[in-house]
Amino acid sequence: MKSRILVCALLALALLLSGCGASSHDASSARQPAHPAGPAQGRSEEVPLRTPGGGQGTPSQDTISTFALDVDTASYDYARATLREGRLPDPAQVRPEEFVNAFDQGYAEPEDDGFSVQIDGARAGADGAALLRVGLQTRTADSAARRPADLTFVVDVSGSMGDPGRLDLVLDALHTMVDRLGPGDEVAIVSFSDQATVRLPMSPVSDRARLHEAIDTLAVEGSTNLEAGLVTGYREAARAFRPVAVNRVVLLSDGLANTGDTSWQGILDRVEEYAARRVALLCVGVGREYGDTLMEQLADHGDGAALYVATQEEARKAFVERLPATLDLRARDAKAQVAFNPAAVASYRLVGYENRMLSQQDFRDDAKDGGEVGPGHAVTALYALRLRPGASGQVAVATVRWQDPDTREPAETSRAVEMSQLSGELWNGAPPRLQVDAVAAAFAQRLRRAGDEFFPDGLDGLAGHAERLATATQDPMVTELATLIRTARTME
Repeated sequence: MKSRILVCALLALALLLSGCGASSHDASSARQPAHPAGPAQGRSEEVPLRTPGGGQGTPSQDTISTFALDVDTASYDYARATLREGRLPDPAQVRPEEFVNAFDQGYAEPEDDGFSVQIDGARAGADGAALLRVGLQTRTADSAARRPADLTFVVDVSGSMGDPGRLDLVLDALHTMVDRLGPGDEVAIVSFSDQATVRLPMSPVSDRARLHEAIDTLAVEGSTNLEAGLVTGYREAARAFRPVAVNRVVLLSDGLANTGDTSWQGILDRVEEYAARRVALLCVGVGREYGDTLMEQLADHGDGAALYVATQEEARKAFVERLPATLDLRARDAKAQVAFNPAAVASYRLVGYENRMLSQQDFRDDAKDGGEVGPGHAVTALYALRLRPGASGQVAVATVRWQDPDTREPAETSRAVEMSQLSGELWNGAPPRLQVDAVAAAFAQRLRRAGDEFFPDGLDGLAGHAERLATATQDPMVTELATLIRTARTME
């Protein structure tokens, strides 16, 4: 059988926050619903702090940053594909957090099913500039011991999927997945163009011949009624729902809906009842022209993630190496909250996550949607800070809250970081992986043409940093990042 590929799932994780308390105490096992240990001292003066959106406010309003975890990587994947083709990505489709979270972090794993948290940082130039990193890691899972999976694949077979690198990539991916899943797993296949059709109801993967035959019947036709496809897919997933299994709808499409309701909000309104039944959504994007906004919003609001795959190599890596270990969930509705000490921090800005922001009150409102996090995933958030001259003591406290995937029982863990833990200058002595994160974030900022006083190096400077870090980390993805930056430089 020819080598096949996949664009499947890595519900990958989102980011959170925690650090080491003033006594460097690791509270990763703490589950009490206490408020974040936000700094209580030093609030005598109302010092303006910058909110993640760039506004100004008082410490009582703006010392706390809250957001839902996000596990998407589609923005980086799609930017990489467009740059390889000799095009700059649309600035509106560049999300810095997805650039950062595409890279390996090397965080330590927790011993339990919660999160380990790392919080560190470095000085980033004059005038008190600093970069703060908050990282989250879940424990990997033994693919042989994971729960069974019920996967409903919703496949776009509309006319636009006939272009090379679209339906052909999806078909190879599906064939590969059927061969890689194990005993107890079940698969359903729904296709859509003008209308939606159940090509195969939920069936055990032991019946591989029947599954491969159903995949081979998929052919391009008609327009793109994505709404009909998802509604039919969710209905099939709900009909075959197994409480003991991981139940997931996987949408494979270029996201170019042109028939039926074409808005993510309208589509999700139609499937909301089914989505509430613990059926997560994974959006896998393909194609040179790609409906990024629709696919990203469907994933964010459908308790899932969005990926983009352009080549067989990328698809094989996503599926063969990571899919078997990522079908389970470690956490539902995960949220992060960081409380800054106004005596030490004059201003802060969260890099990215603009469409995942939450109010402070949403953090412990378990009815508010967060992010879904799978096993073995790391997520990173970067904050650009302005530190006060001569400040010492605690910089920030990071807290993450999540729900058990089965019982919905909430849990929390927190850590803090001290001024003494900021490791010198960013480009001279900071951990290599922190520097890689800074390069990835700065590159994203350049691609979306956003001014950034905390990452002032031009593309030549960023490429030089990436090339140096590729040698230090021996990471092929960092080598590729350097190449992509050089490519973008030629198109400036």
